[in-house]
Amino acid sequence: MFKEENKNLLEERTEEEYLKLSFEDTNTARNLFGPRDENIKYLKKYFNVRASIRGNHLTIIGKKAEIENTGKVIKELHSIVKRGFVINPSDIDHAVRYIAHTHDSMVELYKDQIFIPPSKKVITPKTKNQKAYTDAIKNHDMVIGIGPAGTGKTYLAMAMALSSFYKKEVSRIVLTRPAIEAGEKLGYLPGTLYEKINPYLRPLYDALYDMVDMERATRLVEKGIIEIAPLAFMRGRTLNDAFIILDEAQNTGPEQMKMFLTRLGFSSKTVITGDITQIDLPDKKSSGLVEAQSILKGIKGIKFVYFSEKDVVRHPLVQKIIKAYETKMIDKEASHNAERKG
Repeated sequence: MFKEENKNLLEERTEEEYLKLSFEDTNTARNLFGPRDENIKYLKKYFNVRASIRGNHLTIIGKKAEIENTGKVIKELHSIVKRGFVINPSDIDHAVRYIAHTHDSMVELYKDQIFIPPSKKVITPKTKNQKAYTDAIKNHDMVIGIGPAGTGKTYLAMAMALSSFYKKEVSRIVLTRPAIEAGEKLGYLPGTLYEKINPYLRPLYDALYDMVDMERATRLVEKGIIEIAPLAFMRGRTLNDAFIILDEAQNTGPEQMKMFLTRLGFSSKTVITGDITQIDLPDKKSSGLVEAQSILKGIKGIKFVYFSEKDVVRHPLVQKIIKAYETKMIDKEASHNAERKG
């Protein structure tokens, strides 16, 4: 619990106010403030305020709107810290964006935890769409996540796959993606088959190694419990008792997508991820992911989840970049339509 005091400063010409927050729990206050008060300092990236810390007391000084918004973020972070989570800069970024867009509390998101036993890592959704995504994976046999890069589509799917495996809900994990953007033609690349396809599968390995140490993950791969392979290797197989993830699905052709969708066996779960604004197929070939939206719409057991730039969990600039490109695309389409009408 904490106490709040908000008053005008004596010098009216400054048009400044202060907000004083007093925290009863010393450990909670320290975790909230961060090492050397780094979390409070980081808030200045978003808000034009000054901060003073004395023991368990935090005083924020600035214009009324600035200290009110800073106070809202701190209260959200405080509620998260009380649940035992360690706050870092990315949590602050999410809190600022979440409150700005929804005006809701983040506490509900942090109740939905994905636990990875070997690393004791706890992963939580950071946005409403991410929570809808993890809920969909729990409740549907096939989930299709569509949205820009950095929205956690692959990362959260990997976390859910590992969690399912360690809960003994599935006996293996299959991770796949189109190995080559231009139709998976591997022959012209130098080296062995593994050396040819490995760079294209690297993002899946990165997500895996972030949740399970490399030695343990390597053993699981060697035993065939975790399989990471290009999409071409899925043909002719039936995958039972497995958690299957297809990444970068926008770069599948319609035939490839149909082939993959029909690999699903008994007691299995499939997650398909992709960004339909980043299609790299040659000769303007149709994307299997784009086509699947209309073909699979309304089928019971399949759930579509859509992400936007608001769900980006990378550097804050990434969100702005995605928004800028979307605006450019909308302007270009509007101009093209106007020319056709003219």
